[in-house]
Amino acid sequence: MPEEEKMAAESEKEIEQLKKRMEELARKSYEHNIYTYTSFLSMAEQDAFYGIVSRIQGIDYKLYGGMEACERRMLRFGSEESLGYQEDFPIVCLSVKPVMEKFAEQVTHRDFLGAIMNLGISRGTLGDIFIEGKSAFVFCEEKIADYLVENLEKVRHTKVRCTRVDIEQELPVREPESVSLTVASERIDGMVAKVYQLSRSTSVELFRERKIYVNGRLNENNSYMLKAGDVVSVRGYGRFIYYGVGWETKKGKWNVSVGIYH
Repeated sequence: MPEEEKMAAESEKEIEQLKKRMEELARKSYEHNIYTYTSFLSMAEQDAFYGIVSRIQGIDYKLYGGMEACERRMLRFGSEESLGYQEDFPIVCLSVKPVMEKFAEQVTHRDFLGAIMNLGISRGTLGDIFIEGKSAFVFCEEKIADYLVENLEKVRHTKVRCTRVDIEQELPVREPESVSLTVASERIDGMVAKVYQLSRSTSVELFRERKIYVNGRLNENNSYMLKAGDVVSVRGYGRFIYYGVGWETKKGKWNVSVGIYH
């Protein structure tokens, strides 16, 4: 049976406790030849893990949230190669749809999250929530899936039906919207400002507030030069992938391409 842990990191002390627990899970996987799992980790919690990678060399691991586009991900120690057997992540995808689409409200990510949390669910047992029209796809831990199916009956004032779904067959492929931008350089602060239509000072402040992640790692360097393939997550705004430079304009600026996730 997978070992699942409820983890939250809201202070430096909790971050250190989280790192120690991750090391314990890594050691347990290695010593007992089993897969071990965390609960779903936030971007900050995943960044904490990268801080201990050098201390668990030789132990295989994988971060996964249900599909590649997910930001909230479980951490699993062990692999088929190292353990000699295969085991799926204990992740389930649920579809939450209005009972009567025609009369349903237009609800937000916060509405779906609030309705689920009001059932007494821990945030760590929930992965990403993807909105599709008036419906949502919710990733969660296997152990709470049946409880949600039976008890999630309303989001705000809208009656809903919650069912398990096959991720590969029913979840729409989430492709980013390709957009061309004109920028002075590939500096990340300018790119963030351009993508989300912010002032440069507001963009820089996001770095000071530790809200910028590049490829899953916290990035506090606002002068970082983006490279093609970098995935930038901006807490409170969204996420985009940087495709690279297209050409130089007559005014000495650069035409670049990004893919923005909605």
